[in-house]
Amino acid sequence: MALLNNDKDILPLSSISELLSAKIRTLKMYEDKGLLPQKNNKIKKLYSINDVKIIAFVHYLANIKKINANGIKYILEIIDENMDEQNRNSFLDIIESKLENISENDIQDLESF
Repeated sequence: MALLNNDKDILPLSSISELLSAKIRTLKMYEDKGLLPQKNNKIKKLYSINDVKIIAFVHYLANIKKINANGIKYILEIIDENMDEQNRNSFLDIIESKLENISENDIQDLESF
């Protein structure tokens, strides 16, 4: 049995939008603002499992914490410049577990606020 390769690009934005309960247009807006991992080799951009963690983090910062695009870029730069791959993955795993604890009702309550 082969191990799962979390770096292989396999997911389109439409699948990621379903996973995150986000609108495709919202994810495309993040992409247009340069907040998503850069994929410049294909017409239809595909993302890896590790990319999904970053996309979920970006969506959380924008949608829940209401941080603007420049603030998110700054946060992502800090993470990229100051963490090696192992620490970055550990950090994103912690963020992922915290995001799993946020329920749909909590998100809807924040959106209506």
